[in-house]
Amino acid sequence: MAADGSLGLGGTRVFVLTVSDGVASGTRDDRSGTVLETRLTALGARVDRGVVMDDAAGIGAAVLAAARSHQLVLTTGGTGLTPRDVTPQATRAILDQEIPGIGEAMRAAGRRATPLADLSRAVAGMVGTTLVINLPGSPTGALEALNAVEPILAHAIETLAGPHDHDAARASRRVTYDRPEEDAS
Repeated sequence: MAADGSLGLGGTRVFVLTVSDGVASGTRDDRSGTVLETRLTALGARVDRGVVMDDAAGIGAAVLAAARSHQLVLTTGGTGLTPRDVTPQATRAILDQEIPGIGEAMRAAGRRATPLADLSRAVAGMVGTTLVINLPGSPTGALEALNAVEPILAHAIETLAGPHDHDAARASRRVTYDRPEEDAS
């Protein structure tokens, strides 16, 4: 456990992908990416960052590329209701498995601050052994959503890393008892 009471992400490779036409074109600062990097670094993670336009194919390609070398990929932006908000669709298209509870947890936590949190379409899931989570695009929303799932991140990342053969793990812990031989008579 880290000094601040969090579980910590010591050494975890994290990629923060900002999905924003404005940031990608250089007309707006990447405030969400910056606050996420600051928090993740405080948790001990090694953070890399990228930016992509609000384009489903570009988002999917960027997440897949990041998943090859990172244990956690966080997107920020594109989870709202406008026609350009396509991050959830792009993410679902590349996930091996969705993890609905993560999006539900973020919306439930956000609801404490604003009823508008229920408008987030953020999703989360697995790409291979990488955890992928969509976060809102506002700096406050992104940080609140990260804080909501922070207690489960280390465990989820550890579980995804394996081993994945639960039967073999159970068998190695199985206790056997000698049974008296039955009488053949």
